[in-house]
Amino acid sequence: MYSAAQCHQFAVGLLGSRGPIPTAGLTGSTSEHLLAYFGDLILSDNQAEAAGAEDSDTRIAPDPFSAVLPALAALGAIASIATVNWVAQDRTPDRSKSKRKVVVALRDLEKCCLGLQEIFKRFHKAKKLFAGEGAAVSSPLKFGVHGTRVGPNAIRIYHQSMNDIASMLVLASQNAYEVMAAIEDGEVDPPDEIFYGFGEAQEELNQLVLERATLKQSVEVGLQIAVKLTDLVGQLKEFRGA
Repeated sequence: MYSAAQCHQFAVGLLGSRGPIPTAGLTGSTSEHLLAYFGDLILSDNQAEAAGAEDSDTRIAPDPFSAVLPALAALGAIASIATVNWVAQDRTPDRSKSKRKVVVALRDLEKCCLGLQEIFKRFHKAKKLFAGEGAAVSSPLKFGVHGTRVGPNAIRIYHQSMNDIASMLVLASQNAYEVMAAIEDGEVDPPDEIFYGFGEAQEELNQLVLERATLKQSVEVGLQIAVKLTDLVGQLKEFRGA
């Protein structure tokens, strides 16, 4: 066994210019502490090396608005439920009935809302690509101003997001249509307050377009709307007919 002094002397020689060894709050033997410290040091070096590789291997990313706008459109399809409150018509005998059960349509629409939440959270985490940088941070809604260079990880996030958005856009429109039909036919009978909630989501989306919001603002507000729509769809399930 080496003594504490020998372990410390060995560490100082190995670390060189890395600085003093942290000794505050030591628990266990000195050798155990040094092993743990070296493990953290190696992990830190590996992470720095990976980050350096990511920074050196960069390509120009496709315009991030080409991903964000379809995601916002999917939210708009779900928010369309507000329209039923003022344009719905009484059911007529010759009107076709949906083949899907309303409980299934509501469940699938809620899954779409949750999926869109995850997509906007992914946007939020990939700040370099979806939050803008440099002069583009303050640029309004516009294609061609976000020529960001990103590494392989960011490109994977972009392509994965585009694949998920395409799926969510189709499913959101289909399931929203089914739920709107069920409301119009009286299978779901929500109070006006819920319709007002969907209407507020529409207005928030409209403001993003009218004000030509920045990329960062579009992502942040999009996430907020996705959370709100998830709650509203969940409330619709409480007003299904017997």
